[in-house]
Amino acid sequence: MAEETVPKWEGKSTAEIKTTTPEQIWPFLAEFCNIDKFFPSVDTCYRKEGTAGQPGLVRYCESSTSWAIEKLLTIDPINHSLSYEIVENNMGFKGYLATLNVLAVEGDGCKIEWSFISDPIEGMKLEDFVSYLDNTLLFMAKKLEDAVRAQI
Repeated sequence: MAEETVPKWEGKSTAEIKTTTPEQIWPFLAEFCNIDKFFPSVDTCYRKEGTAGQPGLVRYCESSTSWAIEKLLTIDPINHSLSYEIVENNMGFKGYLATLNVLAVEGDGCKIEWSFISDPIEGMKLEDFVSYLDNTLLFMAKKLEDAVRAQI
């Protein structure tokens, strides 16, 4: 009997920041190993291996109850885009790939898009995961906006 193939989850969250440009936001996301400054539940993030700003860079992220090892797959400073995968974790992620894009918007500001494809996460519904990402990205956008303001 053939094994049943479970469809992959796919989704995208977006957040607009009205006061900053992609060029102002991008350096914070491109750093990759500083996500603990912007992600609400990550307490620690550091480089495990690889070269900063280069595909192959691996980061370790940890909260009080969970951890993940993530690998930078692509980074495009011209188009303000990066993609990464979760290599190992204790949260149930399998086959998780994500892309972050920082896009200019009409008038002032920018938009961050976080898209993903993943195997289903055991014990979670897709709509709950997307809602979690939506809320996380809104939190991150505010923190990124604050970081840019602190530099001005």
